[in-house]
Amino acid sequence: MLRVGNLEESLKFYCDLLGMKLLRRKDYPGGEFTLAFVGYGDESDHTVLELTYNWGVEKYDLGTAYGHIALGVDDIYATCEEIKKLGGKVVREPGPMKHGSTVIAFVEDPDGYKVELIQIGTQGTKAESQAQLVNQ
Repeated sequence: MLRVGNLEESLKFYCDLLGMKLLRRKDYPGGEFTLAFVGYGDESDHTVLELTYNWGVEKYDLGTAYGHIALGVDDIYATCEEIKKLGGKVVREPGPMKHGSTVIAFVEDPDGYKVELIQIGTQGTKAESQAQLVNQ
């Protein structure tokens, strides 16, 4: 669960930029909060992310215990370009992780939460990614 300061902006980020779907949303007037659940598939067989909007709270201190959410993507270079094209913030361009060869990138949601993108499959370098696009 992530606490968000602007639910609509967060839904745009997770749904429009990262391709998740809004699975359900419910307002709780008595508690003055809204819960929205987003993910890549039905909750019965996919992991989902709960976004909590506490009415009237626009910003949170993210603290030092939080690390990041990580998502696997098929083409990290194309994904980052599309996120930038749609107005998203790529805070670490794709490239090998420190002390390893896995290609990663980081994007930031409207509240400052980091989302790591991890290259899955065989497209480990930009050159390999471009070569695969040419050969398709």
